[in-house]
Amino acid sequence: MTKRKVALVIGAGSVKCAAAIGLARVLARERVDIDLIVGCSAGSIFAALMAMGGTSDEVAAIAARLWTRELTSTRDTRAMLSIVLPKLLGFGEHFGMRSDRRVRAALADAFGDTRIEALPTRLLITATDFRTGEQAVFERGRVVDAIRASIAIPFVFTPAEVDGRLCIDGFLSDPLPVGPAVRDGADVIIAMGFESNYQERIDTPGRFAFQLSSIVTNNLLRSRYAFHSVAHHGEVIAIVPEFRERIGLFDTARIPYIIEEGERATEAMLPHLMRMIDSPATHAGEA
Repeated sequence: MTKRKVALVIGAGSVKCAAAIGLARVLARERVDIDLIVGCSAGSIFAALMAMGGTSDEVAAIAARLWTRELTSTRDTRAMLSIVLPKLLGFGEHFGMRSDRRVRAALADAFGDTRIEALPTRLLITATDFRTGEQAVFERGRVVDAIRASIAIPFVFTPAEVDGRLCIDGFLSDPLPVGPAVRDGADVIIAMGFESNYQERIDTPGRFAFQLSSIVTNNLLRSRYAFHSVAHHGEVIAIVPEFRERIGLFDTARIPYIIEEGERATEAMLPHLMRMIDSPATHAGEA
């Protein structure tokens, strides 16, 4: 019997992506090896840290330092003024209301010049081509550059130029990028996805933008997963943690709780998951 190729897909979900740490803990306990990790948006941070081979505690600690409110604390005044004075100051496709200086510094501190193709576990990071709307998949190059592209939240950060492509947040093309794992020949795909919170009140342009983002993300998540379920049947196993408590965008203090919910959701799907992993493998790319 040929060993089945197992892929872990971590979808967009801000700090809720830490639930993937709980999922990884359960898989490690059951001695399930992950052959491929795919990350999107904030999920790309956790995917990269896991692909580097860090322990659960190490991944949680680094992620807590990386994903903080301070990342968006530095306003780009010129960009803000370009909204009302577009001809005078020049308004273009590189618009973003916040400076990405802190983001790049934090990513550089965590990953340095590490390259995707040099990681112990195969890693794919997805973003969205701003000019075409197509999904961009990075399997080579600097981890920092790929993550920066994948987390380029519209309106907040400027799109990122990577390999000649201007990229924005990966959730806009697919918040749960199962497709790259299918194309890479995975036999079993464990897809952890997250629904975005809707805003409790709309009293700032930022909240307005995030409300629109949540509507797009949640509808796209459901439609894309429905497509993959029909097209690929049983080999795609969705794990969607149910958070009884509201989780803020940068609520890193809740990471221990988020990890617990990730473990809980994985345990619920474990019997089905193990049956899929233990069944005979098929040819690469089939299921």
